[in-house]
Amino acid sequence: MGVVTLASLDAITLDAYGTLVELVDPLPALQRLLPEFDRGAIRHAFQTEVAYYRAHASDGRDTATMRALREDCVGVFNDSLGSTLTADAYVGALEFRVLSGVVEALDCLRARGLELAVVGNWDLSLHERLDVIGLRRYFAAVVAAAAKPAPDGIVDALTHLGVAPERALHVGDDDADAEAAEAAGVRFAPAPLREAVASLA
Repeated sequence: MGVVTLASLDAITLDAYGTLVELVDPLPALQRLLPEFDRGAIRHAFQTEVAYYRAHASDGRDTATMRALREDCVGVFNDSLGSTLTADAYVGALEFRVLSGVVEALDCLRARGLELAVVGNWDLSLHERLDVIGLRRYFAAVVAAAAKPAPDGIVDALTHLGVAPERALHVGDDDADAEAAEAAGVRFAPAPLREAVASLA
């Protein structure tokens, strides 16, 4: 990304999954719900559902479409495994935790006066997830269903913050983040967040 200085920034937008949070291994919780099924089969069904979710996360834009997305996702899981879990039971088995170094990095950025926003390829429940794990308080804006590599989510976040793209940096963990940042006209730094923050001159 070249040399980016804190003085050249007014805002940082951040990816959610893989940058701020990670999924706790859901297999033990799913096995407790589905004791009659083989662990390997449960893992395969979960991986099948994850692939479907990643391709459709941006469909969950409001309460109705989020509910429909969850029903579709658990349907993919159940069809793969031959199970009959409800959407609520399936979602309840998914727990997220804050990645190492994230809180310290966010504290540092806020102490420097930077505006922060999350731009995630996640359904509308991103707001709730950030609340549950204690991160929501850091962010002036949360944009879910961002559909990166499309730049719209980053553009929307910066519009909300009132910050020009040339005064912003996006931090993320994959190619879709880098492509969205470039298309939005903002600079990019790869996760982990702690290293990205440490690299700022």
